[in-house]
Amino acid sequence: MGCRLCCIALLFTLCFAADPYVNFELEYSYITVSPLGVPQQVIAVNGKFPGPVLNVTTNYNVVVNVKNKLDENLLVTWSGIQMRRSSWQDGVLGTNCPIPAKWNFTYQFQVKDQIGSFFYAPSLNLQRASGGFGSFIITNRNIIPIPFSPPDGDIVIIIGDWYTRDHKALRKDLDAGKQLGMPDGVLINGKGPFRYNTTYVPDGIDYETINVNPGKTYRVRVHNVGVSTCLNFRIQNHNLLLVETEGYYTSQQNYTSVDIHVGQSYTFLVTMDQNASSDYYIVASPRFVNQSLWQKVTGVAVLHYSNSKGNAAGPLPDPPNDAYDTSYALNQAMSIRQNVSASGARPNPQGSFHYGQINVTDVYLLKSVPPVVIDGKLRATYNGISFKNPETPIRLADVYRVKGDYKLDFPTKPMNRPPKVDTSLINATYKGFIEVILQNNDTVAQSFHMDGYSFFVVGMGFGEWTENNRGSYNRWDAIFRSTTQVFPGGWTAIMASLDNVGVWNLRAENLDRWYLGQETYMRIINPEDHSNKTELPVPSNALYCGALASKQKPQKTSSATTIFRSSEMYLTFMLIFSAVISLLC
Repeated sequence: MGCRLCCIALLFTLCFAADPYVNFELEYSYITVSPLGVPQQVIAVNGKFPGPVLNVTTNYNVVVNVKNKLDENLLVTWSGIQMRRSSWQDGVLGTNCPIPAKWNFTYQFQVKDQIGSFFYAPSLNLQRASGGFGSFIITNRNIIPIPFSPPDGDIVIIIGDWYTRDHKALRKDLDAGKQLGMPDGVLINGKGPFRYNTTYVPDGIDYETINVNPGKTYRVRVHNVGVSTCLNFRIQNHNLLLVETEGYYTSQQNYTSVDIHVGQSYTFLVTMDQNASSDYYIVASPRFVNQSLWQKVTGVAVLHYSNSKGNAAGPLPDPPNDAYDTSYALNQAMSIRQNVSASGARPNPQGSFHYGQINVTDVYLLKSVPPVVIDGKLRATYNGISFKNPETPIRLADVYRVKGDYKLDFPTKPMNRPPKVDTSLINATYKGFIEVILQNNDTVAQSFHMDGYSFFVVGMGFGEWTENNRGSYNRWDAIFRSTTQVFPGGWTAIMASLDNVGVWNLRAENLDRWYLGQETYMRIINPEDHSNKTELPVPSNALYCGALASKQKPQKTSSATTIFRSSEMYLTFMLIFSAVISLLC
């Protein structure tokens, strides 16, 4: 009897100690909207543009069933979510076969030891330029304090440059060797600009209104999901207290405006401390472009106090006046530091990982230049290599011993040879500590993203990077994030500890450069792991393509019979476990 009670107690403990599951259904389809006054087809998620906010908690197991109702292949990637031990779920072509039209696929991953503001979006063929994105928020467990007073509410703001041509038309232009040209506008939460100017903004455009109460403090999460334009974000007469970026708490500083580059996410605390004589402008305006030509490419929304006495009026709040001061933007970027004393997703302080004391094992200098013609096609490159995605996803090719799928010969620095198209990967060292210098000799500001990891942004500068620049690195409280800017004619240095086994995409977040081949992958293998301790096995629902296409079975009937419901499987497991324990006892 005592043994049976112990077994029941053990089962009860296991039931309540396990990390919870949360399930989402995301249906990707086309709808017609007119964000800039012109009817156009966009990619909606669950009929919404942008898609729904996904809210989870640290360490939750996340199950997302994606239904592809588009007329082309789809993959969804989770920008900044580290997918610990499971690059199988990353949602890019190097790690996943695409979801065919009219099929569904269920992603399953754990948001292990993460907090913060992220987003999800399509990763294939410029689809993000037509929508399909939404916010992905990971909140702290209750036992871990946040380093500021709990806000009175949460506000999500999704910004991005926008074309009235859809992703297929933009893709066709790039395939024809053309540049995409100036965007038609900037959207805020999928809507066009408030009519702040009768010359630039036609009448009848629906704009976003953010409703707030006076005296309250809100946590404002801002994502730039655009095509290629850095946007300066500001709220008229309100300070932006920066507290977090892409999963890590920052030293708390007030800004009047912040440059948010493509693919980046920021979290601010904003206190509604102004009088309510009128509404206030929320502005997202382009940076590092010819302002006189790009004036109409400005997103404007309205901050509306509940006791407001009138509409927003007058000129927009000024953007940074630094056309001839390249140091302003760089200094702002480097002023964003890690809050080393705050706990993140775990109780230990963020600064307890002393990255500045770790010996670097591998150094890569990735150089980008303006797109070039290779074999008659316009291509973008890192170190003279324009990446061609393999027919078979990389780790699937490893597991099933597909030969010739890729090469582990990505050069550590630019080579003195003509550019080429190749499937060349970085053969990275498990538990190594890598330094990557991003040298941007292109003419546009770029964003660089690393899947599977966050990295320390240890340095930035203009001109050509040299080894002497290491003397200027921040080796104490550099911000830890997954997407960083690289200014035109400049460099950015990052460092990362490679403890996450898998195959991880390194890419330009600028959609045109990414589409044209400015990416590669890090392949990180633990040679001593023979029991899936450091990498999960191939998922049971994996899709197969390329050399493994014959392994793929057709999907059957309705999604109800094909969706993998982890919570149900978990309950079944616990019932079976209970029965086994009873027999043993």
